[in-house]
Amino acid sequence: MRPVSYARATSVAEAIAALRAHPDAAFLAGGTTEIDLLRLDVVRPNALVDINALPLSRIEDLADGGLRIGALARMSDVAEAPAVVERFPMLMQALLLGASAQLRNMATIGGNLLQRVRCSYFRDVASPCNKREPGTGCSALDGINRGHAVLGTSDHCIATHPSDLAVALIALDAVVRTEGPRGARAFPIDEFFLLPRDTPHLEHPTEHGELVVAVDVPAAPIARRSLYAKVRDRESYEFALASVAAAMDVQGGVIRAARVALGGVATKPWRARRAEQILVGAPAQRDTYARAAREELASARPRQLNAFKVELAQRAIVRALETLAETGGPQ
Repeated sequence: MRPVSYARATSVAEAIAALRAHPDAAFLAGGTTEIDLLRLDVVRPNALVDINALPLSRIEDLADGGLRIGALARMSDVAEAPAVVERFPMLMQALLLGASAQLRNMATIGGNLLQRVRCSYFRDVASPCNKREPGTGCSALDGINRGHAVLGTSDHCIATHPSDLAVALIALDAVVRTEGPRGARAFPIDEFFLLPRDTPHLEHPTEHGELVVAVDVPAAPIARRSLYAKVRDRESYEFALASVAAAMDVQGGVIRAARVALGGVATKPWRARRAEQILVGAPAQRDTYARAAREELASARPRQLNAFKVELAQRAIVRALETLAETGGPQ
């Protein structure tokens, strides 16, 4: 393990300045991913700026009935917040299903959104990986790719984005707020995650020294009857093979509004906009859900070992929407 300097920031401005002083420095929050990658020599910061003392852990009401969640709020605290449980049950479920209790007590909201991919080739420094070392190739294309993406892929990267939380937030049209060299900025969450295309090492539109300070979740009455469903190899802590964040408003047997997002199958949290278009105005029945699911996955590009994800994701969408139509989501 290489020597790494350490500094503890006491203000946002101090944290940004400390990071800007080192071109290879990194922020340190919960550390549940960063420390692992440092030990594996996957990331090589020459300095860590500890931001845990910053006042960024509050969960506040917004004027429109939404929430502002501080970037340093712990996953467990957000999942248990009454406003989250009542107004955004899909968010609560995504947090509870996203990590073990021990990790939820340490991991932060900002860190969860910024976590790196779980591709084994990314974490194996002996394997070519365009995300880790641009231009070296993607070992997963013809390698062990059972857990990899079928949507949003490129010839340079097929790694799946691992966050459950981000899937729910993208269905809720959340906004990521940052502070950095350009001052305060706000990114619609769908724009905060970049597709790999030919630059998979660029995952976010932020600059070096730009700090995520909060996530705004706008008011969404439809979200009060929502759910997050996750299909995985085992019921205990595990990453998704396919997951669905869904909300649906049905009146008189007709779907008036719908929100659908997918996890476990794409290179970024995937808003299923094609499925939503098909759902709205259609009868709330299985045939409608199945058609929406097929259309959403029509652009999938499966590899040899992950082709099953296409049907799995379709089935997950149908089951989630049927559950909402029958029960309205978690009670």
